[in-house]
Amino acid sequence: MNTLVSLFFISIMVTGTFSSAMAETRLRLSTTTSTENSGLLSVLLPPFEKANNVKIDVISVGTGKALKLGENGDVDVVLVHARPAEDKFVSDGYGVDRRDVMYNDFVMVGPKNDPAEVKKAGNAVEAFKRLADGKAEFISRGDDSGTNQLEKALWKEAGIVPKGAWYIEAGQGMGAVLQMAFDKKAYTLADRGTYSAYESKIDLPILFQGDKALFNPYGIIAVNPKKHPKVQYELAKKFIDYVAGPEGQKIIAAFTVNGKTLFFPDAKKQ
Repeated sequence: MNTLVSLFFISIMVTGTFSSAMAETRLRLSTTTSTENSGLLSVLLPPFEKANNVKIDVISVGTGKALKLGENGDVDVVLVHARPAEDKFVSDGYGVDRRDVMYNDFVMVGPKNDPAEVKKAGNAVEAFKRLADGKAEFISRGDDSGTNQLEKALWKEAGIVPKGAWYIEAGQGMGAVLQMAFDKKAYTLADRGTYSAYESKIDLPILFQGDKALFNPYGIIAVNPKKHPKVQYELAKKFIDYVAGPEGQKIIAAFTVNGKTLFFPDAKKQ
């Protein structure tokens, strides 16, 4: 009899635990590899998850793919960094409630001996011209990420269509591309956040930085429930308010790697 009673209570406990786990709400977030590779999400998401009994499922891809997931209704919210593509996402009716979140910048990194003399460039476009003129090996993200979109814009402004053995399209995230550039002693364009997170693992110095063309703003956007009624819109809006609100902005400002600030909060009051 005692055994039956014990089994009964164990059954109730297991069922309750299972029901509790099933009741946990899930929010689907597509975002860039830079927010994932830098380590920012590991400190930004847990407070929101705990406060709201939510599990955030992160899909870390290039900005183009992250927005495509939003277009298809496969995620509830996107956090990306390619303002022209973000504006189109919203104007096409796929996204709503866009907010500025944070910013940093892009940097050109490469081999210490700098064979293309990128250090001598007066601006970002000239730096890219020097790469092409010297046919210096360059690793492109090649994945329609925000980084890749900026890179393509700079090549276009320079009047150059990069091709040949020196130009390698990796189709990989930022961390993998930085490792490839290090292994090949090649150049690449990187967001400062991911570069700072990988700096101690690779011997690849910054050779060009500071041009206003390399400014790198991030935005967060809810997927439009009128396009995709099944998305978790109210929860997505709550998450946006958290990220762009005092708590989220404080976490972003405090986040450092090796003593370096990787992102600067940039949410505007609404």
